[in-house]
Order: sequence, then structure tokens, then C-alpha cells
Amino acid sequence: MKQNLEEGVDIFSLQDQDRFEESSHDFVPKSFDDYLGQKELKDKLSLYTQAAKMRKEPLDHMLLSGPPGLGKTTLSQIMAQVMGVGIKICSGPMMERTGDLVAILSSLEPRDILFIDEIHRMPTQVEEVLYTAMEQFRIDVIIGQGAGAKSINLPLAPFTLIGATTKSGMISAPLHSRFGINERLDFYTDEELCEIVMQSADFLELAIDTDSALLIASSARGTPRIAKKMLRRVRDFAQVKNHNKATLELTKQALAFLGINEDGLTKMDLLLLKKIVELFNGGPVGLETLASLFGEDKDTIEAVYEPFLMRKGYLEKTARGRQIPHKRLPYLKQKFLGQMVI
Repeated sequence: MKQNLEEGVDIFSLQDQDRFEESSHDFVPKSFDDYLGQKELKDKLSLYTQAAKMRKEPLDHMLLSGPPGLGKTTLSQIMAQVMGVGIKICSGPMMERTGDLVAILSSLEPRDILFIDEIHRMPTQVEEVLYTAMEQFRIDVIIGQGAGAKSINLPLAPFTLIGATTKSGMISAPLHSRFGINERLDFYTDEELCEIVMQSADFLELAIDTDSALLIASSARGTPRIAKKMLRRVRDFAQVKNHNKATLELTKQALAFLGINEDGLTKMDLLLLKKIVELFNGGPVGLETLASLFGEDKDTIEAVYEPFLMRKGYLEKTARGRQIPHKRLPYLKQKFLGQMVI
């Protein structure tokens, strides 16, 4: 990983990516054909990259939004691979000074891609440098201080900025309007995740049947990153138990060992539901109240726990707060309180 010694910001380049992939524990797609899921989005990005490559122009600036772990970085790497250009990857919160961004922008080659993760967390003064860089491929650099300060216009190679965010609503309007392409990644279906698990298992040289892969997929919260992480733990379990195949029974044992029940709920999911049932009779309860009782900040509850629980039908949002749906409440009361509700 390269580091700009003057500015102190890490830059992850395409060459670093190649070295990283050689030692990676997961299968990393290098083409759109290898990338499973997100078919509609993948078709769009494939068309955009092919058109830009035919014109020998950089891609239009692009904003990719969606929950973490869905493949925003991987898609950006594939686009760079298809176009035959370099990609530099950095994080918005890491660029604390304008000099950090200027150092990266000035090092880009023509048509290169700059990928900024969590771009909504970039400081305002750094973000403002992007405005002229994105529109006119130049930046104004102030040299000196006080009366002796002067502005120098620094030209840049035409490049593509791909911003990734988990909270698109926090991106300022001036920055948002400068992205020519705005796409969102959605949670994956169980079937799509099953294919990804099978693909990763082949890479890990782990024999697994479709039922076992689907069980992992249904517990992965719609997220490939989680599915791959769970698969690695199943492989650990299989190896220690002297099995060379992840059978359905072994996979169930491994998930139970990890604290994941038959519905894909973790201990933290169950604890959250239990507090709503025990203390509020199923709700509704305010998010801040729930966060203080649960021992987590409200952003973590909203981003990590709620989406999966809502998709599974265990939780719903109302104007008065969070609550257990009526059809699920009897089952959870029996589970947590031992009450049989008719």
C-alpha cells in the first residue's frame, strides 16, 4: 500500500489490489461475468464502461449508494479492469486536509478512476476542492499565507470519480449534482447469495451442496460480505471436525456454534427483540430508548440490525416507533416469556 509521506494519506492502487488478491481469503471477481447478483445495475455499468472505452474517454463521475458489504468497491475495480485504467482507492474520513486530496488528484493518469469510500464523511473544505476538479479537471492551490499568498491553477488529467456512500442523504447538494451517474445497490436475494456461496466455496476448495449453501445465504442478511465470512467459519468447523464436505447437518451445527438460529437471527437480533417484548409488550418503542437499552448507538441499530429484522418480518417501523408485527408477537412471547398467546 502506497503512502504519500507529505500528506500522510494511504492510497490503494491497482498494483496493490493485485498483491492483495493473491493473498485474499475470498474470491474476488475480476469481470462482470464473474460478478454475481445486481444484474440490472451490472448491465448498466457494463454498457457505460464499454461506451467510454470505445470513445477513449473517462467514465462519467458516478455515485454508488447502498448498505455496506454489497460490492461497491468490487464493481469499481471491475470497471477499471474492463477499461484498462488504473484505480486508486481511499476513504473520505482519511482525507483530513485539502492537501491530501490534491496529492491524489495530481497523481492520476488520464482516464484513471478515483474511488472514495464513505464520501459523505469527507470534510467540507476537502469536498469543495472536488467541485472544479470534477467539472473542469483543474484545482486551485493556495501557496503561502497572508498578503504573500497566491493562487496557482493546477491542471489535472481527465479522470473519473466514483463515490461510495451508505448514507446518500448526507451528501451535500453541490457535490451530489456533479455526479452524472447515480445508482443504488440493493440487498441480495437468497438465491443470488447461494450462487455466491457456491462460487466462493469452489475458490476455497470446500465441497458444499446447494441446501447448505442456501442455508448460509438465508442467514447472511442479504450481504455477500457476510455470506463469505460465514462460509469461512463453516469451513473452519468442517476442517476441525474432520469433514471434507459442508453437509446440511454440519452447516446447521456450525451456524448454531456461531450463535445463529434456524431463522438466521444472531444473539444480538434476539436480544433486541427480547427487550421489545419483555419491556414494551411488543412496542412501539422509540429508537433512542431502544438504543440505550440495547447498549448500541442508534445508527448501528438502523444500519446493522433493523434491515434484516424488517425483511424477515420480525420488526416494523411506525410513526410512534419500532414494534413487533402482530402476527409475530405470539411466537416471540412464547419464545421469550413462555406465554402461549391465543
